[in-house]
Amino acid sequence: MSLTFHWFLPTYGDSRHVVGGGHGLPAGAAGGQRPADLGYLTQIGRAAEQLGFVGALTPTGAWCEDAWLTTAMLARETERLKFLVAFRPGFVSPTLAAQMAATFQRHAPGRLLLNIVTGGESHEQRAYGDFLDKDARYARTGEFLSIVRDLWRGETVTLKGEHLQVEEAKLARVPDPVPPVYFGGSSPAAGVVAARHSDVYLTWGEPPAQVAEKIEWIRGLAAKEGRTVRFGIRLHVITRDTADQAWAEARRLLEGFSPDAIKAVQAGLARSESEGQRRMLALHGGSTDGLEISPNLWAGIGLVRGGAGTALVGSHTEVAERIEEYSRLGIEEFIMSGHPHVEEAYWFGEGVLPRLAEAGLWTHPSAAGTSGAASVPFAAEVGR
Repeated sequence: MSLTFHWFLPTYGDSRHVVGGGHGLPAGAAGGQRPADLGYLTQIGRAAEQLGFVGALTPTGAWCEDAWLTTAMLARETERLKFLVAFRPGFVSPTLAAQMAATFQRHAPGRLLLNIVTGGESHEQRAYGDFLDKDARYARTGEFLSIVRDLWRGETVTLKGEHLQVEEAKLARVPDPVPPVYFGGSSPAAGVVAARHSDVYLTWGEPPAQVAEKIEWIRGLAAKEGRTVRFGIRLHVITRDTADQAWAEARRLLEGFSPDAIKAVQAGLARSESEGQRRMLALHGGSTDGLEISPNLWAGIGLVRGGAGTALVGSHTEVAERIEEYSRLGIEEFIMSGHPHVEEAYWFGEGVLPRLAEAGLWTHPSAAGTSGAASVPFAAEVGR
């Protein structure tokens, strides 16, 4: 089995420091010295493609660019890279979303992956005209995915649900292939939707024991639905030739977090309704001490950024070992990112992926890649 790796497109801007935003933080909180224009995002996409990443995740929200439009433009600038498009079911009709997916797959064959984001922040949802509470949003997501999947099968759909209603909906052309559905959520309501509708269940980077509990939870729920689900994890990464170099970079990032910035971000995130965000906050408690919460798992990112707040930090060998540890739990897909995203993609792609290839855990998705990342010589390392 070859593990699958995706990179990340910072459609809110990039920097040599951590760029915040999302999950309870105000619109406009993101930014950075490198604007998220098409030229820069193309650099990231082409680097990821060359290094052997299968796809790239794009975020969704008022704090970043629209994922559908951005990735549609980037598809013309790349050749193979898939796009894990994050979008919120409450903002577009299920029939239109199914049609958009079919159109994307027609013009960029097989390069669309869908990340369903129910939305954990009521104040942000209301800004878009959505006034349902959190549990109702998950119920609506379930109805949405039921309609979309029936449409993708070529069926004519009539449904009068609690939240959504369509009558004799049908697509003129179904997507080929049907894009896989990625879905995350840590609340009971999220688990039900994931078990019934997701192809890949995503978790943020928690310590292995907590990830194992989530996997067992979703597997059990999916089994009751007569389904099986794959599992993925979202992590940042700081990997270098030696452990000392990696942790020095983590300290540099941490030194760039002012106490006022940490306080302001943590106050905003504390208002979040997301169970996953609550779990991220619990890993560091707002403190800059004790941030290595598990071997090579650093919670410092979450001090100034909403959403995924942990990073794998260490030598290339150590990071590869932690990835192998997660894979033994059942994680098959890894969505990684780093600051800045061009440079860190190369550190990971030329440092970690060759080690995973040697261990038989990864192969380059392109036949042309056999002379690329997988053949990069190993560097000498000093353990931490």
